[in-house]
Amino acid sequence: MSRLSLNIFLALIFILLVAGTILVKRDFTQRNSELLPGMVNSVPYNTFAPNKNFPDGKTLQLPIDGTLVKGFDKLPYTSSPDDAVRAGNELKNPLPKDSIELVEKGSKQFSIYCAPCHGISGTGDGIIVKKGFPPPPSLFAERALSMKDGQIFHIITYGQGNMPSITSQISSENRWEIILHIRELQEKQSKGGIK
Repeated sequence: MSRLSLNIFLALIFILLVAGTILVKRDFTQRNSELLPGMVNSVPYNTFAPNKNFPDGKTLQLPIDGTLVKGFDKLPYTSSPDDAVRAGNELKNPLPKDSIELVEKGSKQFSIYCAPCHGISGTGDGIIVKKGFPPPPSLFAERALSMKDGQIFHIITYGQGNMPSITSQISSENRWEIILHIRELQEKQSKGGIK
């Protein structure tokens, strides 16, 4: 087939497609016809409904052992105070201390997740404390000032005392950003900027 005849053939197909599109008038009040409608209208199982497709007969399945949530690291520590100290010695903040952008992100995360208890200033006077919840220690107390970044990371990750773990809400990078913000608050307070 020569190039000219191929071009003529393709032009005729194009003209037929355009003419077919013009001649076929779609009724917009009717649904389109569906090819393989079973893929569109699949039958879902309710979360707690019985399901014969699994050996235990349940639709809701537990994650496979060792499954990690994307963005959340599994740490080689337990929630014990000894492991918190060990984490302080072993974990270092991977984020640069002098990044204004990261400190601001940490400030936003702190105001969302930490300020309800610790207060915006970090003195332990958050809104839920005013409603009667036991106040957390000030972030400017000697113990908090002497903690290493890894220990604070461990406490945010696993919780401590009345503070629950907030790992499921904050990614590890955001936890490190919060620590940058806490360190900035502590530095300002040591210079007399926060009262």
